Amino acid sequence: MDTLVSAEWLKKHINEPDLVVLDCTVVTMPDEDDPRGLTNVSGRPDYELGHIPNAGFADLKTSLCKKNDPIEFDLLSPEQFCTEMGKLGVGDDSRVVLYDANYTGWAARVWWMLRWVGFDNVAILDGGLSAWTSTGNELSLEPVNRTANFLTCKPRAALIADHDEVLASINNKSVVVIDTLPEPFYRGEMSIYPRAGHITGAVNIDSLSLLDNKGYFHSQNILAAMHEFDHNARIITYCGGGIIASTEAFVLTRLGFNNVAVYMASLEEWTADTSNPMEISYS
Repeated sequence: MDTLVSAEWLKKHINEPDLVVLDCTVVTMPDEDDPRGLTNVSGRPDYELGHIPNAGFADLKTSLCKKNDPIEFDLLSPEQFCTEMGKLGVGDDSRVVLYDANYTGWAARVWWMLRWVGFDNVAILDGGLSAWTSTGNELSLEPVNRTANFLTCKPRAALIADHDEVLASINNKSVVVIDTLPEPFYRGEMSIYPRAGHITGAVNIDSLSLLDNKGYFHSQNILAAMHEFDHNARIITYCGGGIIASTEAFVLTRLGFNNVAVYMASLEEWTADTSNPMEISYS
């Protein structure tokens, strides 16, 4: 199984017993009471209104992140994450296909976490939920509760960057730090975090630019032209909370970069401490 599959592929294989399909949707909506002006809520209610047949629900807002943590999507321990994926039916011999209902970032986040705990037989549905429905496939209202499985935990610590590694990378020319937010946020013209701008020395590749106007990933040739970095370099991606940074990490991995990490706490953590260096770029 490739790491990126089409709706046609999924339809062909969807009833195979080792295939675990998971909806990873989180819904972002305006919220005047939140300092950011928005809030993220579980996509489970939308899942219950219609989902890909045989798909379970991977809830990034509840079971797959730390509860009541200042970092919104802070990581569970690798062991806890494996336990939660096991509850969803993911085991060592499973194949997993992930999707979401918006811009693939939520599916990419779960994809990266599965690789972090040592599980590689996982793919993202190209184009997400809309790819399924736009080709005439029906949705299901039937809840899916798979038999619990066991996922062996084999953590790859290098896939996650922490604050100290990012700070040390600022003066290290062998490390590429990629800000994956839209360009106005990178330049400092817009911000939903305590400080505007980007981590000092970071380059900008907007993760939404990795997709076409229908939400499908661009061709490998187009994506390669956007990533003309040394394939041996250490590359760290970040965003606001480690979501669309995971989309960029997914693309880099598919392009053959083999030393990629996501700074999961991203600007939520970085901007909270005024001693962390940032830059503003002027157009």
